[in-house]
Amino acid sequence: MEFLKDIKFDEKGLVPAVVQSVTGEVLMLAYMNEESIKKTIETGTTWFYSRSRQSLWNKGETSGNFQKVKKMSVDCDMDTILLTVEPMGPACHTGEATCFYRDVVVGQLVPSVREEKGEFILDELFKVILDRIENPKEDSYTNYLLDCGIDKILKKVGEECSETIIAAKNEDKKEIALETSDLVYHLLVMLAERGMDIKDVYEVLKDRR
Repeated sequence: MEFLKDIKFDEKGLVPAVVQSVTGEVLMLAYMNEESIKKTIETGTTWFYSRSRQSLWNKGETSGNFQKVKKMSVDCDMDTILLTVEPMGPACHTGEATCFYRDVVVGQLVPSVREEKGEFILDELFKVILDRIENPKEDSYTNYLLDCGIDKILKKVGEECSETIIAAKNEDKKEIALETSDLVYHLLVMLAERGMDIKDVYEVLKDRR
């Protein structure tokens, strides 16, 4: 793989990679290092380097949404890679076909139809909780729970579970929705406090499906 010596990796040994469907639609942007480029060529599926986890990852390894590489190209400056692929499922972790599903119209971000329906709300809520861990805010209820620790969080989970049961027994649909929302929120806080990801739950549900 002599061409690798000509790739202009950044100071961290990475190069951006644009992933495009064989239909021409741009699917995602990720980063590759020398090892992930080699594995992509060897396996015929896309491999990238996660800057947050600092490790290699094979697109589709957990979701099954692999990308079969049909063509690899480099730009004129040798500092960007273009991967033309046949996607075996959605490219975005949200379930959207492409990560570029939001349009900007007259300076305003236009949500997708699925966003307007609230289909991503759990992921968005979990991201807020994780952000509170990294960037605590004064008077934040989430930070209050996290500061109190797991026993307090589990106590709230138990309370909200009981209140959800009572609401269901009373057949009050509005109250059921409110209490279930409180229960789900506290469960997400518990997951975050335990160092887990909501995707861990998704994976179990997908396996059971």
